[in-house]
Amino acid sequence: MADRGAPAGVATGVGSLPGDDVDRATALVFDELPDLPHLPELPDRGPGADLIGRTATQLVDLAVDLQPSGWRLVDRPGLDVQRGRDLMTADLDALLPVAGPGYDGRLKVALAGPWTLAAGVELPRGGPALADSGAVRDLGESLAETVREHLAEVSRRLPAARIVLQLDEPSLPAVLAGRIRTQSGYGVVAAPEQPVAEAAIARVIAAAGPTPVVVHCCAANPPLRLLRDAGAAAVGVDLLVGAPDHDQLGELVEAGVGLWLGVVPSLGPGVPPTPREAADRVRRIWGELGFAPERLPELVTVTPSCGLARASTGWVHSAYRLVRQAARTLAEAPEGTSV
Repeated sequence: MADRGAPAGVATGVGSLPGDDVDRATALVFDELPDLPHLPELPDRGPGADLIGRTATQLVDLAVDLQPSGWRLVDRPGLDVQRGRDLMTADLDALLPVAGPGYDGRLKVALAGPWTLAAGVELPRGGPALADSGAVRDLGESLAETVREHLAEVSRRLPAARIVLQLDEPSLPAVLAGRIRTQSGYGVVAAPEQPVAEAAIARVIAAAGPTPVVVHCCAANPPLRLLRDAGAAAVGVDLLVGAPDHDQLGELVEAGVGLWLGVVPSLGPGVPPTPREAADRVRRIWGELGFAPERLPELVTVTPSCGLARASTGWVHSAYRLVRQAARTLAEAPEGTSV
């Protein structure tokens, strides 16, 4: 059976958390999500800890610098790159006291995907790298090598861990729809052709080797069919922004691709959902797809709707407990009759 990145009936987080204490955040994740913990991302620490900077500062043979307008490609690395790399090293080092060097469970780590990176990094003279096909190609090739090196760094610290790689692609729908603005703000960058978009993601997934790769897209209208064809072991979507295309969801299930479904809000609502309500949201869409209930725990992983960086620490604990309890509910009674 193909490894979809998660064992049956578990929950996990998307990645980002509030605060700047990586040791505390790592302990929280391993405590609340013991079956599939993730390496926390803490953007409150500043540049180099944000979604784009966290990956851009790790790129192999490409350098970036932080400008007032954002991260920009430059000729040689400077202090901003060193800061980003130091933050990543601190994150990886924080795993050892919590997990222990003999940890043999699963662990999810994340990097930005190639199209979100190309949309979020600027060319040397400004404007999104997405507008330059050569820059897009260079970024994709560098990211593929970065994936290899990052997974190797994690394995050096936790050699027995079963690693899962998450590629974050929140900008992918906008890229494919031609909605990324040019430097002037008056125009848009032409959308890449579908085969080109698929090939770029497939190249990065292939670089992970046997490590299962889940592509997460918390924006509306994620291109599920493209991600399946690119080789994703699982696809993560946010059910709270609207149900994804049912035909494409069904095709993923038929192909054996895992579904990581975001069903708990990333910000604490006035009245939080119960585990049963979160589980029922999954059951409802599964029933609409028409698949046998007993297959649900095998293919579905429960997550918050997106990262929790803007949430309170209290809501982080609540959200993680909700997804864990909802996943257990679905594993015990996928059809809902015994709940």
